[in-house]
Amino acid sequence: MNGPEIHVAFAPELDLFVPHGRRAGATKVVTDGVSTLGHVIESLGVPLTEVGALLVDGREVPVSHVPADRESVIVREVVRPQRVPGAPLRFLLDVHLGTLARRLRLLGVDAAYESTDIGDPALAARSAAEQRVMLSRDRGLLRRRELWAGAFVYSTRPEDQLRDVLGRFAPELRPWTRCTACNGLLRDATKEEVADQLQGGTQRSYDVFAQCAECGRAYWRGAHHEQLQAIVERALIMRAETC
Repeated sequence: MNGPEIHVAFAPELDLFVPHGRRAGATKVVTDGVSTLGHVIESLGVPLTEVGALLVDGREVPVSHVPADRESVIVREVVRPQRVPGAPLRFLLDVHLGTLARRLRLLGVDAAYESTDIGDPALAARSAAEQRVMLSRDRGLLRRRELWAGAFVYSTRPEDQLRDVLGRFAPELRPWTRCTACNGLLRDATKEEVADQLQGGTQRSYDVFAQCAECGRAYWRGAHHEQLQAIVERALIMRAETC
């Protein structure tokens, strides 16, 4: 490539995506003279979903800016909490984030989840069709132009993943209102309505039930309730810290 030479410096928060040799201060990049700054940044390994303000010689520019020779570029991280315009905040998670999806649903967050690998094009298309924020650790998926919005999930640990998503998007939490299996909304149910899902001990020991309006699954405060309650309480604290 023989074109304009620019200097690009990334925020430390983006070091995960940047090759090691480009992390220390500004690095020289030779462009082709026609590619946008967004394309240049992605070619260096950083998904645009993780990029905040772009400063060129001190002025903010859009990702569509075409770099000129000797420009100095600063790439900042996304400002948190990140506001997603245009629709109620909803998420779509890929096949590798099942535990995170269930925890978001436990908190009442609208979190669709693909339990099988349907492929990046289909995931991106669903994100666009349903206006859902795509959550993934797949950088290639997050670079797809069809995405309505997206975010990289930085950790492999579910608790840290949840903290990351709550801190980044500050979604409204309504614990115990969604089905953790299918994402449907829960409604109060009588014991008679869910009797076919109850074993003898459960029928004798519990009287308060909920049922998913979509898949019919029954819920009650069983043996794992204290563990789930602890997840909810920690999440409420995390959410409060972002406000």
